[in-house]
Amino acid sequence: MSTFGSKRIVTGAHYGLRDWLAQRITAVLMALFTIVLLVQVLMPGELGYERWAGIFSQQWMKFLTFALIISLAYHAWIGVRDIWMDYVKPVGVRLALHVFTLVWLVGCAGWAIQVLWRL
Repeated sequence: MSTFGSKRIVTGAHYGLRDWLAQRITAVLMALFTIVLLVQVLMPGELGYERWAGIFSQQWMKFLTFALIISLAYHAWIGVRDIWMDYVKPVGVRLALHVFTLVWLVGCAGWAIQVLWRL
């Protein structure tokens, strides 16, 4: 049996390069956010509530934090989904874990956004 051409048997999800690249891009975004936050925190002055509130009251910082929340959720989804796909063989259990993971990540992202914009 030939393993190439039109009769090739394709198995698995084959997300490959797209998800690998997405994880690297989201990791870079999270690293950039960390650097920006460290620069803000290491500025001279007392580090108290007023300063933290001042850092996150600026619109550009809210946008950057929103991008971080979405990046973190997507980064986590790719990683956990790959773990479930690789190590959980029963399809029903894997589907339940996927649904639970998605609900959990959407809930965490929603809560973080609610905290960020005080909804």
